[in-house]
Amino acid sequence: MNGGRLKAPRTLADLPYAKYLRPPEAELDRDEEYSEIHFDAAEFDSCTAIGSRFTETAFTSVEFTNGSFARARFHEVWMSRTRWLATNLGETDWRDVAVQDSFLAGVEVSGSTLRRVSFTECKIGLLNLRGATLRDVVFDRCDLSDVDLGEASLTTVTFPGSSLRRVRLSRTTLNNVDFRGAGQLDLLGDHDSLRGAIIDTGQLAVLAPALADALGIVVEDD
Repeated sequence: MNGGRLKAPRTLADLPYAKYLRPPEAELDRDEEYSEIHFDAAEFDSCTAIGSRFTETAFTSVEFTNGSFARARFHEVWMSRTRWLATNLGETDWRDVAVQDSFLAGVEVSGSTLRRVSFTECKIGLLNLRGATLRDVVFDRCDLSDVDLGEASLTTVTFPGSSLRRVRLSRTTLNNVDFRGAGQLDLLGDHDSLRGAIIDTGQLAVLAPALADALGIVVEDD
């Protein structure tokens, strides 16, 4: 990690395990082990992979709708052009994962742990990250809207070139969370949760009215 940025592979061929990848031999199922598998150009509707483990696996042009991956584990996983719609990813464990050019909407990720994860050029909306733990995570040129970070813990998280709209903080713990470089910063909820955030002077000017209101400061010009 360098300044909050992860050097994620940009193509399938860049993966250190690319030559070992093979197509899946069976449908996704719960409590299964998936290692060195390449899921490509597939649609999974209401599939259940609760408690499954994905290691050195790639997903390309795959769509998941209304399924459940609760308590699943994603270690050394690469996702490109994936779509996650109304899917349960609660209490999942993500480590060394790269997600690029993907779409996530109405996804439940509460209580999950994300370590060394990068999201690049993704559109993310109505994402529930309540109670999640994020460490060494980067949102690079992403569009985030209606994301709930209530009671979440964020450490060394960055948002270069990203847009944040209606991102909710409530009893959120921030440690070295760098919002500088975000093109838009619209934060809702408990502004005391901004303790531990890094922002630039322009962002401070945008947040100042809400911060003043939270502190009970009345700003009046003669």
